[in-house]
Amino acid sequence: MSTRVLIVCNAAVLPEWDLESDAERAVALTVAAVRDHLDAAGFQVERLDIGRDLEASVADVALRRPDVIFNLFEGLGDDPASEARAARALESLAVPMTGSSARTLRLAGSKNLAKAALAAAGLPTPKALHIADLSFEPCGLKWPVIVKPALYHGSIGIEQASIATTSSQLARRVEYLLGRYRGPVLVEEFIFGREFTVSVIESPRRVALPAMEFEFVDAGCSLWPLVTYEAKWRPDSCEYQATPVRHGAPMTPTLKRRLNALALQAFRELGCRGYARVDFRVDALGRPWILEVNPNPDLSPIACLAGALTAAGLDYAEFIVSLARGPVACRDNGIDALARDALAFAMAIESKL
Repeated sequence: MSTRVLIVCNAAVLPEWDLESDAERAVALTVAAVRDHLDAAGFQVERLDIGRDLEASVADVALRRPDVIFNLFEGLGDDPASEARAARALESLAVPMTGSSARTLRLAGSKNLAKAALAAAGLPTPKALHIADLSFEPCGLKWPVIVKPALYHGSIGIEQASIATTSSQLARRVEYLLGRYRGPVLVEEFIFGREFTVSVIESPRRVALPAMEFEFVDAGCSLWPLVTYEAKWRPDSCEYQATPVRHGAPMTPTLKRRLNALALQAFRELGCRGYARVDFRVDALGRPWILEVNPNPDLSPIACLAGALTAAGLDYAEFIVSLARGPVACRDNGIDALARDALAFAMAIESKL
């Protein structure tokens, strides 16, 4: 009897005209790709979109009795905290599930909590200020600073106006974000330099994949060197054209070792599981700074993690299948065919990295 896999993902709750609906609806591409590869591998695959009625969705999952939950739920477009809530509710069913735990998703989903955890572990992250209301002082931060919604990911709320060089600019941006996103704001010293992202996977040993670099090129836009929402989600925008992604970015062996070591340590410190992505800036002195840790990052075939797999000579489809097989292999103590297949993929990784 084939293994039953239930793909859970977020329902689209934002109207199509909403400027940030692109990020919410992008999960459809990932779901389609994951389902195709799991179908081809012989799994019985179903899909469930989770909306605002989480209790009903969890009850639906329980009725379907899957062997594995493939978690592609990234949070509702207007409720980022729903990502961790959904994971916690699904964990209550005691069904093997791909990706990180609810605890890790909650920790990483709050930028100020994640930065505190990284700093406590001695990992380099830019100096920052957490703001919950309009009564604040920059507290010695160096200009320029970048102002971000503390609870959102996917570059939501990040645009050229996110960079402030004066107190008045900072105050205006903070006021805007507090009103727009109804949550705290993170103000962080802006690090000039190269931007990298390093994906980490468990095979089952943790492995850092080749770094991908967001290049900042002159596209005639007069832009801050920044990966904005438009740069990530709007291919027809000038900002997208100004930030191409380079696979197999050139770097010194020393920088490569440092980025890999920091990514692996950040993965461990935040309790990530299965796969994650760690974003960096490297300053003019060659020092890496961790900007963000992304558990359960975008798994679409055009995302950075897929590109990193390709750069490592690994097969995207095999990785997707290994994620679904991994929880079953763990549950069965590694003695069945699924465990052997997961081990075979692990050995392929070890031979290529």
